[in-house]
Amino acid sequence: MKKLSIFIFICLMMLTACSSAASNEKQLTTANIIEAFKSAGLEAEKPSDLKQKEFGNIREEGKRILVPSLGENAGGRIFKFGNETDLQQAKSYYDELGNAGSMFFSHTYSKGNFLLQMNGEMKDSEFEKYKKVMDEEIR
Repeated sequence: MKKLSIFIFICLMMLTACSSAASNEKQLTTANIIEAFKSAGLEAEKPSDLKQKEFGNIREEGKRILVPSLGENAGGRIFKFGNETDLQQAKSYYDELGNAGSMFFSHTYSKGNFLLQMNGEMKDSEFEKYKKVMDEEIR
């Protein structure tokens, strides 16, 4: 009986841990990710809501951020999607656009239900820092 009680207790603990990890991502917003970028010393200035035409029908949230070191009005976007299919559709759009020519290249990275798209002028090493923050924030 004691072994059964311990087994049930362990199962309940595992279920609680799994559900809090899932609810953590549900509560996480694009604004939270932007704040995490800033806390890590990364540029993510003047966040603004994206217009509806930028994946408005498939995204939950979308913000534009500026990265002054890349030049005036340069930066990127961060999106939150409700499902993997919609996220992959948006990521594919940016990736395929980059394949059309170097002028259209941008960095993309997805983690959980979030997609980060940054100006292609950003150095790979700098983009890696943004990816690392997302990896730390999104579990």
